Amino acid sequence: MHINWYPGHMTKARRDIENTLRLIDVAIEIVDARAPLASRNPDLDSLIGEREHIIILNKADLGDDKKIDEWAKYYKQKGFGVIIYSAIKSGAKAQMISSINNICAPILEKYKAKGVNKVLRIMVLGIPNVGKSTFINSLAGFAKAKTGDKPGVTKGKQWVKITPYLELLDTPGMLWPKLEDQALAKHLAYIGSIKDDILDIEELAQEFISDIKEMYPNALIERYKLSGINDDSYICLTDIAKKRGFKLSGSEWDIERAAKVLLEDFRSGKLGKITLENPDEQEDYR
Repeated sequence: MHINWYPGHMTKARRDIENTLRLIDVAIEIVDARAPLASRNPDLDSLIGEREHIIILNKADLGDDKKIDEWAKYYKQKGFGVIIYSAIKSGAKAQMISSINNICAPILEKYKAKGVNKVLRIMVLGIPNVGKSTFINSLAGFAKAKTGDKPGVTKGKQWVKITPYLELLDTPGMLWPKLEDQALAKHLAYIGSIKDDILDIEELAQEFISDIKEMYPNALIERYKLSGINDDSYICLTDIAKKRGFKLSGSEWDIERAAKVLLEDFRSGKLGKITLENPDEQEDYR
């Protein structure tokens, strides 16, 4: 399976971001805690430049706690401000605002020294479907930014006031022009950052089985009550269809339905807390 996706609106998204950067003080990059490397757009570092750059490891409730902590340490060592975040965690909003203020304190102090009480304007960036709009809405306390469970929902810029001195700018998801590393491209497809309707779902599910059985073998066994995981991913997918009773007319099993359920179970956290990448392996990518 070869995965690539760079629709025309991505070029416009990049141009809009470049034109708006002059208006902001800080950039927040939202990444998915299940794929902390694959869900980072490598083009953003050069776009953001010398501005304060904060990485939010989002959807932490779906990821592997130990691996997420390792990624947080890794990105801090690279000079980024890092915050681990789950919108469903009690007190998450107050903790996030406090963390942003702490990281941005030097910027605010510079303005205060000049006698300026400035609103901190922060651009929220990231690839499609990492939860940018949901992140903003969780801080705003109500739906201000458009959200959806598929990539491409946010179409344009949306400023949202969080506090009297903090405003966030939602932006459309932006991929980079070429997905050169197919291992990372698969991770993007697994988490739903690439539209399912341009992919072969059965093939993608088989690739997912091949990857996940090496990292979290018990995830499939426990979720689908399997006696074991067959080395042949297609047979394993058939076993899942059998366990769920997904049958077509006659004696044929509904493999496509099993594939869709498997990927949805992963994306919704029903397979358990999974992170697909390790920071000590990141040099193997890109």
